[in-house]
Amino acid sequence: MSVVDRAAAAAGVPTGFYTLVKREVLRYVRRPKNTFIPPFITNVLYFSVFGVILGDRVGTIIGVPYILFILPGLVVLGAVSNAFENGSFSIFHGRWNEYIDETLTSPLSYTQMVWAYLLASALRGVLVGTLIAVLGFGIISGLYQPVPVEQPLYLVAFILVISLLFASLGIVGGLLAEDFDDLTMMNQFLLRPLVFFGAVFYSLGDLPPLLQDISLLNPMVYMVNGVRYGFLGVAEVDPQFSLAVLTAGTVAVTLGNVWLFKRGYGLTD
Repeated sequence: MSVVDRAAAAAGVPTGFYTLVKREVLRYVRRPKNTFIPPFITNVLYFSVFGVILGDRVGTIIGVPYILFILPGLVVLGAVSNAFENGSFSIFHGRWNEYIDETLTSPLSYTQMVWAYLLASALRGVLVGTLIAVLGFGIISGLYQPVPVEQPLYLVAFILVISLLFASLGIVGGLLAEDFDDLTMMNQFLLRPLVFFGAVFYSLGDLPPLLQDISLLNPMVYMVNGVRYGFLGVAEVDPQFSLAVLTAGTVAVTLGNVWLFKRGYGLTD
């Protein structure tokens, strides 16, 4: 029995719940070439092209080098994309191969089932977000200046909330998807456009007033600004309001997932 297994047993974590979480976590931890290497390479390219090459031409935004300005957005992009992808794939793959039936017939409650998938997927988002942050720390500190973490509690809170939110949305996506193409479309044509129009690569102040107002309808704006506040201590949207809205959204979507599981939506014929 591993140290983690013993700690879970000592904490009184239900065996079935822990086993499901462990299975889902090991599924992606054992495949780093699919889980961690792609975002690492992708973000090396982002930092190199947008941060170093174009960043020298852009100069500074809100008083910091452009590469430092985009770091929070790239962390958000990695965290939400991986949390969503893991949640949607876990549910859909289980439906596709029908092994999710074993989970549904287990003694676990529907709430425990949802939270097991949710925590495993959110952990993947947190791990990838942390990987990107460490990568950014190394590149930016080596080329420009040390990366500040002005509001560490806000930073941790936002990373956790956005990972949980998109893990929960991923579960919804996994229940709605009818084939693997649907999963790809959700990630590429819904999630990523929201991120790229979520003030990752630009400041809201650079937009005309009308577009600024429209941008506030994009939840990514609140996430990126929240994480940016954690790093830099500045934000264009009130971080307390952003955190409250995102937390409420996470609770609502999670409760919706429990309701969908109870109904058997997408799980039973």
